[in-house]
Amino acid sequence: MTQRTIIITGGSDGIGAQAARQIAGKGHRIILVGRSRTKGAAVAEELGCEFIGADYARLADVRKLAADIRSRTGRIDVLANNAGAILGERALTEDGHEKTFQVNVLAPFLLTTLVLDLLRQGDGVVVNTSSASARLVGQIDLKDLQHEHGYSPLRAYGDAKLANILLARGLDARYAGQGISAVAFDPGNIRTNFASETNSAVSRVMYRTPLARIVLTSSREGGRRLAYFVEGQPGRDWEPGGFYSHTKPAGRRRTNPQVDDAGLVDALWRRCEELSARPGSSPSS
Repeated sequence: MTQRTIIITGGSDGIGAQAARQIAGKGHRIILVGRSRTKGAAVAEELGCEFIGADYARLADVRKLAADIRSRTGRIDVLANNAGAILGERALTEDGHEKTFQVNVLAPFLLTTLVLDLLRQGDGVVVNTSSASARLVGQIDLKDLQHEHGYSPLRAYGDAKLANILLARGLDARYAGQGISAVAFDPGNIRTNFASETNSAVSRVMYRTPLARIVLTSSREGGRRLAYFVEGQPGRDWEPGGFYSHTKPAGRRRTNPQVDDAGLVDALWRRCEELSARPGSSPSS
């Protein structure tokens, strides 16, 4: 079997680290990406893989991350855009973007577009981690992508996870003919530390109390679901451009209607291109 190069962002903890543990030892070259260099380096040492630190709240870090990946490999077989977080009060990054939007949407979008040539050289699989919040509270407004009006942590997160689905569809629409396959999936409500920075009352109760052990799925199971897409074959195990709940097609009942809006998919892609291409500028929306 040809060695595959697999990039897993959000790989220093949670389902990213668990997915890496489950695919390690199968002959893959795994490169983990994470904000916590201490945690990430420890996971990498445990598994005998590589680690690159990057803070998605700084787009300069994302550009450096892409350059670091390029210096290590000439191909990417799988890019798992798994990094993300639900945050607290509305805040702007040093790049001038609302933080939830940048960390969950713009940063992974920028990384993906910066390594498209490496994806073409490999198997070219991109996996975007989404959430049920995309359906429950997501409602993309191109005129207010960064929630200047009516901000709440949960709404911002839900919109970001919906954007991840739309951008997977946009990637498929643009680059399927060049051998790149994209998919988005909801791993379920997973018991991880991803909500550690939020002040959302709902998220605090769900993720930071004993209730978590009752209502949330283990990070190991969430990692198994991510690994399913990382190791799966497009067209056989999952359909490019699709959205999955756990490892099954989400179906209309579990999918936000905006996912089927091809015009919105294209417009969001073009808007993300504009915003990610202007470091240090203040976005107009």
